[in-house]
Amino acid sequence: MTETELWSKVEKFFSENFDTDKHPQIDTILFLIGVQELGSGKQKYTKDDKLNILHIAVCRLLEPFGYFKFTHYDDDGYPHFEVLEDLPELKPNEQQILMKKAVIQYFMDEGLF
Repeated sequence: MTETELWSKVEKFFSENFDTDKHPQIDTILFLIGVQELGSGKQKYTKDDKLNILHIAVCRLLEPFGYFKFTHYDDDGYPHFEVLEDLPELKPNEQQILMKKAVIQYFMDEGLF
């Protein structure tokens, strides 16, 4: 299957399971993955919480690529990651491509396909 076909499956998963748009924004997908990784479920989040949840998702998604390593959960249940390698300077479209690849890898690793 091509990356385009796999990405279509990701979009379909979110639109069917989370009532998102047919083609959800990458930030929406990251947020929902972050909520899953945090294990906090549906609730009201502050702006700071939302930023932390996005950070959790990015770290988790880029962990298999060697950029981060999970270290521990803090007393509030938030996962913490260590930076193993700095992210390269990427243009916005390159960032989106990397994150899409990471989301596809996450879906494969978690058996969601």
